Amino acid sequence: MRRQLIVLALVAGSGAGSAAYWFMADGAPRGGGVVTNAGQAAGRDVSAVRLALRPFDSGTLRRDVRAYIRKRPGRAGVMVTDLRTGMSFGENQDGRFVAASVMKVDILASLLLRRQAEGRGLDGTERALAGTMIRESDNAAADALYAEAGYGAGVARTNRAFGLEHTKPFPTSWGSSWTSPSDQVRLLTSLASDESPLKARGRRYVLGLMGSVLDEQAWGISATARPGERVALKNGWVPLRFQGHGWTIDSIGRVSGNDHDFLIAVCSSGSPTMETGVSTVEHVAGMVVDGLRASRA
Repeated sequence: MRRQLIVLALVAGSGAGSAAYWFMADGAPRGGGVVTNAGQAAGRDVSAVRLALRPFDSGTLRRDVRAYIRKRPGRAGVMVTDLRTGMSFGENQDGRFVAASVMKVDILASLLLRRQAEGRGLDGTERALAGTMIRESDNAAADALYAEAGYGAGVARTNRAFGLEHTKPFPTSWGSSWTSPSDQVRLLTSLASDESPLKARGRRYVLGLMGSVLDEQAWGISATARPGERVALKNGWVPLRFQGHGWTIDSIGRVSGNDHDFLIAVCSSGSPTMETGVSTVEHVAGMVVDGLRASRA
């Protein structure tokens, strides 16, 4: 992976006994509280920095991303939105991909919205399963919570509230669901926005779990993070047998820092090995995020 990550815990104010955990890009100071690059930015002329950025050239970035994907085995799609600048970029963002384990974020968000409508939160068993499902990507926990969320039909109903357009939850097997990078960014927006149908406590809870995945699963969109930036992510990986061939490798999440707040989704299929797919996903994510970092609207 391009950057090794460490884990820092910070209190999220999301209720008694709950905390959010964020991956911090290597090189950040260690300790409690939110860590940013504010110290490095002290005294700099932010306006001058913004003026030094070049206008966003989506055409050139699109050609570069397409050229890279053409050279790689399989296919890929990407969607990135910067909440801080308002800029977005997508390539094959509406393409259909097997969701694999990124579907677990949708399962949890859907279950939380369902419980919210019932006027209650997750019980102790559900919270334990949610932690195992997101942090460890445990499939048995996902099976149990998919049932609690109403299986495919139940998740499809809540997905309409989240504004998802292309995600098709499989009736009983969540990992066989279809999704798109643009839908994954819509779901991430529902986790990051005050306009979400999901209340703030639920949003913080999901992002907190995504910020504390196991170290060995901290690959994918985290490769775009710079020192001091926070990362919350969920990855999916599976060798396809009935819905295609090769590996599906997906990575979704949020990378936020002093100047940017990226929502990122990259999906891929047809890679001959998991390692090849991870390399494709990380490189595509890096190309788009680097292009948005260097640009102004």
